[in-house]
Amino acid sequence: MRVRLIQVRILGAALTGCWLAAFVLVLAGYRPGGPLDLLVGLAAIGPMLVAIAAVRYPPIARDERAFAAIVWLGIGAVLLLVPSLAGLVTQLTGRGPQTLLPSGEAAYPWLLALGATCVFAGIGLARRRLGDSGVRRRRFVVGTLLGLVLLFVTGAAFASAAIVNELSVSNRLSTASRFGPTQNVTEPPTCTEPVLAGRTSRVQLTMDGTVDDRYAGQLAIDGIRDGTDVSWTGFAATREALGTFGITRIGDRAWELLPGQDWKGVAHGDVDGRDLDRQLVAVALTPSEQNAPEDRGLAYIEGALARHCRITLVGTTLRKALPEVALLVGDADISRWRGELDFWVFSDGQLGQADGRITGSAVGIADGALQAGIRFRLLAYDRGLPVSVMPPAP
Repeated sequence: MRVRLIQVRILGAALTGCWLAAFVLVLAGYRPGGPLDLLVGLAAIGPMLVAIAAVRYPPIARDERAFAAIVWLGIGAVLLLVPSLAGLVTQLTGRGPQTLLPSGEAAYPWLLALGATCVFAGIGLARRRLGDSGVRRRRFVVGTLLGLVLLFVTGAAFASAAIVNELSVSNRLSTASRFGPTQNVTEPPTCTEPVLAGRTSRVQLTMDGTVDDRYAGQLAIDGIRDGTDVSWTGFAATREALGTFGITRIGDRAWELLPGQDWKGVAHGDVDGRDLDRQLVAVALTPSEQNAPEDRGLAYIEGALARHCRITLVGTTLRKALPEVALLVGDADISRWRGELDFWVFSDGQLGQADGRITGSAVGIADGALQAGIRFRLLAYDRGLPVSVMPPAP
């Protein structure tokens, strides 16, 4: 029994660490500007306290099958929490999504993890109350009921504070947003409807790479697009390139800027597929039905209502959608890389923001490395406003 006691306490400590991370993230990072911002953060402490109770009063059983069920319950909670925490970090560090409970699809992993944690702790509390001499079935029934009570109390406290706070934020009118309409807007189209690129837009792309979790370079691009005419410049500091890059395309004329060189005329085909948001929509988001998009609910990005969607992303699609990835990985084969692409569609049906994460083998990128990864964020704002794409200065 002593070995089992140590095992479940270690599992309880892992749960406590995960819920502590969630508590710190929400308390420190959730600031949409509502009246209950701080209260929402404080309400997130409930699950951590439940997990601490599981460490103090560990749920153990003499029966092999019962003990295995308890252990798998705790492991299941941890496995649900780890990817959910990664998603929370992305959400809270994003430019605009403000809601913690955007949809049932986004909330159910947290609910399942909280339920498993509460039942895990409830069985330990029931054992403390009834003792080891109590009937095992009764301990499990009482522990499960106690866990459901803990689930209701902690879940209701956090959900109530979060929902009230988010409703107060959503009811505030924003006079303007660079991402889209803010007043008298209709609900954005569903994730399975066609995604559009704005007729004009200002575009920004940031992309960074890692090799075995070590930083491996970054590039940043800023420019404008008017239909098929586009002009952008950027700076890359990666294993593959260092310096200023750029392209300009106007009608059937095209120019390219390379490090240490001046702008020079190139063939139109040399810059095809380099128009950022328009290319990403054409390659990765059309037709969206084939990508089985996941609806992550509604969010406000700088005051503009948007629908948050998610699809899977593979390396071949990324290379076609954003050829600038070559500045990070060169000609390495990334066809087996896998990841996710989150994108936000606004009330005009147009793409305004896209965040991507993809990882895979580091073969061809760095000698002796095992895994490499890429993260990127693409912004398309001021869509529809007049812009002028001019030839580069000689």
